[in-house]
Amino acid sequence: MRNSFWAVLIVGACLAAIGTANVITRAQSPRFRTEDDRPFDDLIGAHEAELMRSGRQIFRFDTLGDERFWGDTLKLHQAIEGVRFGGVGLGVSPATALAVGLKVDSQMVPSSVLAGIKSGSVDLNDPANTLALINLKAVVGVMPFGRTSSGGLQSIGITCALCHSTVDDAIAPGIGRRLDGWPNRDLNVGAITALSPDLSAVANLLQVDQTTVRTVLNSWGAGKFDAELFLDGKAFRPDGKTAATLIPPAFGLAGVNLHTYTGWGSVPYWNAFVANLEMHGSGTFFDPRLSNSSQFPVAARAGLGNVRPQGDDGVTSRLAALQFYQLAIPAPSPSSDSFDRRAAERGQTLFNGPAKCSTCHVPPLFTEPGWSMHTGEEIGIDNFQADRSPDHRYRTTPLKGLWAHQRGGFYHDGRYPTLLAVVQHYNQTFNLRLTDSEMNELVEYLKSL
Repeated sequence: MRNSFWAVLIVGACLAAIGTANVITRAQSPRFRTEDDRPFDDLIGAHEAELMRSGRQIFRFDTLGDERFWGDTLKLHQAIEGVRFGGVGLGVSPATALAVGLKVDSQMVPSSVLAGIKSGSVDLNDPANTLALINLKAVVGVMPFGRTSSGGLQSIGITCALCHSTVDDAIAPGIGRRLDGWPNRDLNVGAITALSPDLSAVANLLQVDQTTVRTVLNSWGAGKFDAELFLDGKAFRPDGKTAATLIPPAFGLAGVNLHTYTGWGSVPYWNAFVANLEMHGSGTFFDPRLSNSSQFPVAARAGLGNVRPQGDDGVTSRLAALQFYQLAIPAPSPSSDSFDRRAAERGQTLFNGPAKCSTCHVPPLFTEPGWSMHTGEEIGIDNFQADRSPDHRYRTTPLKGLWAHQRGGFYHDGRYPTLLAVVQHYNQTFNLRLTDSEMNELVEYLKSL
């Protein structure tokens, strides 16, 4: 009886405590009260969902105000539509657009049109169909603004997805489902930009004529872009080759501190840099390093280290969501039949051991946590591209998803045509004494990441 009494008393006390805890949970201290009465964990979840939704929308469809540059200033849309629709020249057909690497998101195209593309009844040599696809917002990274009485566009802008998305070719080469974060190594940014009827703004910035600008743009080739041209005016390397670098992936960046081949800054830094200085959106950007006239004469002269919007800031409010979405994009995993699994397992042992790859490419990030920067001498190459950046160094590039962007070669400028050539370079530079078989096994491991 006595034991039963104490058992009942203890159970009652526990129930009372639970009830009190529930009351306390419901009646928060004013010190922790927020405008929204929901539990803070719920607010975090709602914020996460909104950042993802908004970030995806910005990445794919937001020009950040850059239509004032690409359309209003360069008049690129006039070259696309051609004289038939109020523009200039012959216009750009879908076939030509695909040939210079523009992609079509099949999920933005009506099924009847896709069927016509497959059957050949949709004329891919007619610029009218390019305009139709642009107006459907189906041309990845290209956004229309307004219609003219002649059926053309009033203006045009570009988004992050132009360079950092591609498609899976499910319908036809260049036409398929969108692959955000994958670099478009087919895209000839220079050739597309060179079509612009009026490049005087670029020519004036660089203090050259428009013919020179077009020569430089056409030297880039597919899959390359020169983000530093507007800073230092260096169009070519000492060996005479283009100074443009390969378009990098925008996937697998979670946990990676520095962005770009030469570590200019973090992901949100680079988003602000590109949005304002490369896409020429309408926003705010500040970096006093660009006031160094000896290293960045063009940027210093143009005041690019302290940019303020003319009118509304269309960039700054987008940076948080854009970063969140980009960090959520995983590096794609290769199909199991695209590499030799057993050789890859042996290659992993070499990677983490005798080949010393993991010294810098630290798993699972496959770059160094922290300030992952090295001089050209440390990695056995010239310092030309590194010297175009404030820190004069190269970043240790993350390796996950290498298989997805082999077109154009490897390293920042594509100087090594294959992964084997990269491994051979390090084998020689660091005197690793790897055999041919071991180097091939390392390649299989790299393809498996």
